[in-house]
Amino acid sequence: MHATRATGITTLTLDSPANRNALSARLVGELRAAIAEAGEDAGTRAVVLTHTGNTFCAGADLKSPCDPADFLALLRELTTLPKPVVARVTGHVRAGGLGLLGACDIAAAGPQSSYAFTETHLGLAPAVISMTLLPRLDPRAASRYFLTAEPFDAAEATRIGLLTLHTDGDPDTALAPVLDGLRKASPQALAETKAMVAAGVREALDRDGDRLTELSARLFASAEAREGITARFERRDPSWVR
Repeated sequence: MHATRATGITTLTLDSPANRNALSARLVGELRAAIAEAGEDAGTRAVVLTHTGNTFCAGADLKSPCDPADFLALLRELTTLPKPVVARVTGHVRAGGLGLLGACDIAAAGPQSSYAFTETHLGLAPAVISMTLLPRLDPRAASRYFLTAEPFDAAEATRIGLLTLHTDGDPDTALAPVLDGLRKASPQALAETKAMVAAGVREALDRDGDRLTELSARLFASAEAREGITARFERRDPSWVR
């Protein structure tokens, strides 16, 4: 991951194409440190979270997953940062990566992006990420996509509340007026307004964080998850598929 700063915007770029920007312990730690630094930077009005390669984030690093408690801490830090966080997506987003989108205040995507909650096909559940997503998503859509792991496109992601906006063209062009508006806002106004609009997500993280991180850890240690993850690496169906 690397950070750049220009005209009031700090851009954090996920840059680990070898593992499709999966949420390893290292990446989560780097993001937490970068978020803290942006929070202390008086010149930063907003943070843009983006990526290199064709995947924004593939979810948990199945070879070396981060501690669910550390991922929970990252989500809390994103939602309590007194500056807006804007996701810029031009590729695929899976599983835990969708939790990052839910923690962002604004999310924009280009035409090549796609989305899927893949956990149930691995013997897992979208436990920790549900706290940033359920307050934002259409309930019927959440039930469908959480349960079935079906992939969907940017238009559908916008319809159900996962994205703020999508474009068939350049996402930077679509985001230009958004970032311009944030640059013109005062720091205290942004902080107080973000606290209001993100209140539901913050409440979910505070209320359910411990319970759902425990659930996530238990599921990752289960026999079904071991079978599901092994099957994924071996490119075969897990034993429960009928």
